[in-house]
Amino acid sequence: MHDTRTIDVKESIHSENDRIADHTKHDLTHKGVFAVNMMGAPGVGKTTVLLNTIERLKDFKPFVIEGDIESDLDTQTLLGRGVPAVQINTFGACHLDAPLVHNAARNIDFGEGPAILFIENVGNLVCPAEFRIGEHIKLLICSVTEGSDKPYKYPLAFGEADIVLLNKVDLCPYLDFDEEFFVKGFRALNKEAPLIKVSGTTGEGFDEAAAVIERMAVEALDHHE
Repeated sequence: MHDTRTIDVKESIHSENDRIADHTKHDLTHKGVFAVNMMGAPGVGKTTVLLNTIERLKDFKPFVIEGDIESDLDTQTLLGRGVPAVQINTFGACHLDAPLVHNAARNIDFGEGPAILFIENVGNLVCPAEFRIGEHIKLLICSVTEGSDKPYKYPLAFGEADIVLLNKVDLCPYLDFDEEFFVKGFRALNKEAPLIKVSGTTGEGFDEAAAVIERMAVEALDHHE
């Protein structure tokens, strides 16, 4: 009986989270806002990727919800670059959840015209993949400095991703990164998601990344209409 009750409680928590996530996604879609759940481990360059991508958007206004356990350093960086951004601190929790994102998003004035809301999740390759937060797509950022074994160690994150950006590829000549092994592991989990190699240092790949995200946004928002 004890095990059954524990499972029911866990299912109830996920069910309530998903209900709020669905409401948030519906509300954002109605406003013409495409939500991107950005996932990745600490140090992969999520904020650098975010800034490089935003600079190359052509048809969508950018907005950001920045998720961290503590501090607002990345939010201040974004605001300093003229990007509208709000902060969520989890104070120990290893991921954002739907209620936190819902409360933050409803206080953002998206104005007129289509927009993309980038939600930078807490640095983690485990928990963020388990919780829907109202996103249209999950964008996974990984880097060559992490090693080529990450799809094998964190299958849920790679399997759930709608697009994967492999960052810091300019460092490949100096690292023992086995790209073939990485891609094989990723494709065993995920046959469809685009895999784009990028560099926050050189700017490589970000024109393609921004174009793919905008195309996904158009498809999602047009389909709604």
